[in-house]
Amino acid sequence: MAVPQVTYDDVVAARELLKGVAAQTPVVHSRVLSETVGGSVHLKCENLQRAGSFKVRGAYVRIARLSEEERSRGVVAASAGNHAQGVALGSALVGAKATVYMPHGAPLPKVEATRAYGADVVFAGHTVDVALQAAREHADKTGAVFIHPFDHPDVVAGQGTVGLEIVEQLPDAATIVLPIGGGGLAAGVALAVKSLRPGIRVVGVQAERAAAYPESLAAGHPVMVEPASTMADGIAVGRPGELPFELIHYLVDSVVTVSEESLSRALLLCLERSKLVVEPAGVAGVAALLDQPHAFEPPVVAVLSGGNIDPLLLARVLRHGLAAAGRYLAFRIRLTDRPGALAALLGRLAELGANVLDVVHERVGARLQVEEAEVLLQLETRGPAHCDEVLGALRRDGYKLFFS
Repeated sequence: MAVPQVTYDDVVAARELLKGVAAQTPVVHSRVLSETVGGSVHLKCENLQRAGSFKVRGAYVRIARLSEEERSRGVVAASAGNHAQGVALGSALVGAKATVYMPHGAPLPKVEATRAYGADVVFAGHTVDVALQAAREHADKTGAVFIHPFDHPDVVAGQGTVGLEIVEQLPDAATIVLPIGGGGLAAGVALAVKSLRPGIRVVGVQAERAAAYPESLAAGHPVMVEPASTMADGIAVGRPGELPFELIHYLVDSVVTVSEESLSRALLLCLERSKLVVEPAGVAGVAALLDQPHAFEPPVVAVLSGGNIDPLLLARVLRHGLAAAGRYLAFRIRLTDRPGALAALLGRLAELGANVLDVVHERVGARLQVEEAEVLLQLETRGPAHCDEVLGALRRDGYKLFFS
């Protein structure tokens, strides 16, 4: 390995700089995940960090080390939300003007929080990579200092302070599982923990719809991929950073991917069982534990990297998570269009113990016969076995069911 641009000593120095700025976030035990994995599992709660994510650590270290002349020119950044808030807060703390480019469709709470910290928000493109290019052009045009979300030694060192805390809070941890987007968090944490405990295993997790690292690691250099739409917007990065990639290539033991269903199940578990609000990108590590519970040697620490989630998205993801967990059913059912048919169906569902959340009754449509009606049902159930019981009973009663 070449001499790295960031070292363990840089991470230690970053921690000193962050005193009074970033909180030492708690590590909480998860009984349900411990039972799933078959050994102790703890959650490192960066969702409870100032500004709602780990990003303030790296952003502040980078901005605080600017010269007075650089600060006078202002700073510019690009982000889907969490880095934006970190840069906005860090700039406010040192008295620098901040401009943040965000992709169209960035979560509204993240946009509003960024503005609330005093930054100017400009929208560009529909991905972080397009916003990054716009931010670089702004820096070239105005002289503002570009604050990269992951590809800078100060940023990686700042994120690495999460690793220092984990080793202190859980000195017997055998595995750390954490999300990867551009790679700043994973690179910093791996550098910190491997310097202190070389035997600890570090596993990165990406959303399978936006997974640049598996291809890049296979190629031996950063590779650009086109991220598909994913609820995990915070880690939807098309190309790994050069510096994080180098560290991750040598220090991270493996990188795995998780589906949208797994992310929604993980978010639901954190909310329901641990009483923690976490954004989809932030639960990637938990999703990996649910997917492959026996692939991680305990004690395990899963890093919850952020908690900034749009309430509307939260509602949709929870519904998705309930469906993935077998506790939510949505389907269409064909009825004979006669008085009492809908009432009989709803009565039957009540007998079966299914809670009706929504009903849409359609009596006219191109796909319906003259004597037919169709009902779109959304039901709350008690789990997969209860789903099977409800659907089986309806089919035995002669109802025609359609799923789409």
